[in-house]
Amino acid sequence: MEMINNPILKGFNPDPVICNNGEDYYIATSTFEWFPGVRIYHSRDFKNWNLVACPLERVSQLDMNGIPDSGGVWAPCLTYSDGLFWLVYSNVKSVDSPWKSGDNFLVTAENIEGPWSEPIKLKFGGFDPSLFHDESGRKFMTYRQWGARHHSNPHNNIIIQEYFHDEQRLSTDRKIIFGGTHRKLTEAPHLYKVNDYYYLLVAEGGTVYDHAVTVLRSKSVFGPFELHPDETILTTSDKPEAALQKAGHGSMIKTHSNEWYMVFLVGRPLPDTIKITDNKISGYCPLGRETAIDKIEWRDGWPYVVGGSGTKLTIQAPTFSALTSDNLTTNVSETFIDNFDTTTLHPQWQTLRVPFDEIMGGLIPDSASLRLNGLEPLISQFPQATVGYRWQHFDFDATTTVSFSPTNEQQNAGITCYYNTKNWVYCFVDFDENLGTRALKIIQVDQGEASYYLYEQPIHIPDSVTNISLKVCVRGTRLSFEYSFDDSRWQPLNMVFDAWKLSDDYVKGKGFFTGAFICLHCSDLSGEGVFADFHQFKYSPNL
Repeated sequence: MEMINNPILKGFNPDPVICNNGEDYYIATSTFEWFPGVRIYHSRDFKNWNLVACPLERVSQLDMNGIPDSGGVWAPCLTYSDGLFWLVYSNVKSVDSPWKSGDNFLVTAENIEGPWSEPIKLKFGGFDPSLFHDESGRKFMTYRQWGARHHSNPHNNIIIQEYFHDEQRLSTDRKIIFGGTHRKLTEAPHLYKVNDYYYLLVAEGGTVYDHAVTVLRSKSVFGPFELHPDETILTTSDKPEAALQKAGHGSMIKTHSNEWYMVFLVGRPLPDTIKITDNKISGYCPLGRETAIDKIEWRDGWPYVVGGSGTKLTIQAPTFSALTSDNLTTNVSETFIDNFDTTTLHPQWQTLRVPFDEIMGGLIPDSASLRLNGLEPLISQFPQATVGYRWQHFDFDATTTVSFSPTNEQQNAGITCYYNTKNWVYCFVDFDENLGTRALKIIQVDQGEASYYLYEQPIHIPDSVTNISLKVCVRGTRLSFEYSFDDSRWQPLNMVFDAWKLSDDYVKGKGFFTGAFICLHCSDLSGEGVFADFHQFKYSPNL
């Protein structure tokens, strides 16, 4: 029996939605403020998933300049119908006000790799849009409403509107099809037609430890909808012992072998941070919200998760998995090495808010280097020269080598463990004006408060040194840095930082939705045009 290991998409890959075109299956996940927008993975066996597209690659499709942390692309929906892939998504521009706000768009493509169309702006007030293609040929948009309600009477309404693609517009008739259960925070709707019923899947309880998948059905797409006998078919809110927590935000699919599966997001709390009180768990998940999968069975016209409503580290693969696995290229090693010897940035890298272009830098294959031009600092919501790679393990090393010649203390370049503009730890090279030479230093920004290390006794970098190697060492709850000036011997920096703080659970406690990254960065507040060349990057998990 073939088995699948969860999570299937490790590290910051939240809000999954699954679709297929024949025997090819695709999962799309949220990217928030990271560019390009939306990540699409492909599989033919449900076990091995490879990144094949990042469709929102142009500013005309996704303008995020200046958006807040955890704004941008929320919960996309990817479907396949009428010979096209359809992608609807939100670009959220306000997350801290009394209510959320932003815009919603639709793009299409004949092939998953693109090209993807210019966006159609969809006029409705809500987030988590989902497009449903009815067997009648009609199309419907569902979403969670937002607006100016008092917090004691929050929106939990799921709205449906018909979509007319020939006219590129939604009907002006809006209907509430579900107002939520006692769990509240109802969102992420997806519609399905199975036999005589329309099924509505929603997420409830908030995308934290009370998260859940709630199911309803109706004979009409407009309702009225009746609740599943168990209300929820997936939750870990009452299962503090589960290794995979925060389960919710589900998306179902019927395979070409007539089996049913559901993908959903999960979080893995660091074991040393877990606390259980009154059968409730708390903990910190620096890897962000990840994607898991489980099998669905049908009983009495209702979907159920096979084996119960909890999460599992291994589940049964579909029957076609054994037939296709040998034909797939799989990444046995989870080590990632980039030698920067190509002309385009590797798709595993993402940038903050804006695309990687000649303003930010470029690749120089002849010298196998990534050049980053000094732009805004890490605290900025405007263009930074920052490229990021997701944490995917609790224990790993990440190394790079940088050539950098700053001329004043306003210029710096190095490696950072980054969550958002208000939470990061940065080990960098700058020009120390007291020493009159380059030096190594560290800054930590914790909930917006800065702490400075090695400023009183900076690590002097000899003038003869061209390449400076930097290493991040993450070991569970702790992270630290090392350096080398000769590529043969690593020297530790004696400061130890809290890796667990780079998590949704720490950043204001809730309301932020990404995950920890390793980033290469160069900034220049002097505006003199400095740049840094990075030579190789390596991410090595300690398995």
